Amino acid sequence: MTTVLVTGAAGDIGTAIAEVLAQRGHRLALADHPDAAAQLDELCRRLGAECVTFDVTDEAAVTAAVERLGPLGGLVNNAGYQGVFTSVDRYPLEDARRVLEVNVLGVMTVLAAVAARAMTGGAIVNIASMAGVSGAPNMPAYSASKAAVIGLTKAAAKDLAPHGIRVNAVSPAFIGPGRMWEAQVERQAAAGSQYYSADPDAVAAQMIGMVPLRRYGSAHEVATVVAFLLSDDASYVTGVNIEVSGGSV
Repeated sequence: MTTVLVTGAAGDIGTAIAEVLAQRGHRLALADHPDAAAQLDELCRRLGAECVTFDVTDEAAVTAAVERLGPLGGLVNNAGYQGVFTSVDRYPLEDARRVLEVNVLGVMTVLAAVAARAMTGGAIVNIASMAGVSGAPNMPAYSASKAAVIGLTKAAAKDLAPHGIRVNAVSPAFIGPGRMWEAQVERQAAAGSQYYSADPDAVAAQMIGMVPLRRYGSAHEVATVVAFLLSDDASYVTGVNIEVSGGSV
């Protein structure tokens, strides 16, 4: 199989994606920010993957890394930043700029570099979020950025179709257990709003109560959807956003 590049590979969802793709025989190039180099190195050793570090907002670094990797058969754009948790009327604009820079321009930078320099056919999967579908309280910048990722996905699917490159998005809802779930519960509790309790345990119960399946999803369940979209089984699927949400809307 051809090599698949996964960004944000050291995070909960990125690691699960890498593990599922490795199990299915993909050659992997795993990437993350230099600050996550130690976790990334350990993951690469465990999975026998090539390891690269770059900031997705640094166009020169992204381009250099993509050129070093050579031909790719797939890309998973998973790098992201949630930002602070507070209501839109108090949201610090400097942090909002960072959220949009990483989650929108970073995704576009990697996507463009890979499509222009490393892919002739293949598939790209952008990790969006249900926050971008329906909006999440205390997460206005993140919600806006993930809505933009869905729009970017649909536009890129049209632009890259003539080159035989499929582009899709996956929008997870609440995913756990792990660092991401714990951080979201704690930060929503601390943010204070009419939507969630100030007690993290109660917030966790409230979140689960919002999901028709009455549980959070696993990172593995997100990863298997990503693997499907990268596979030939999805050869006529492009420009769509698949919601991995347990029925949440």
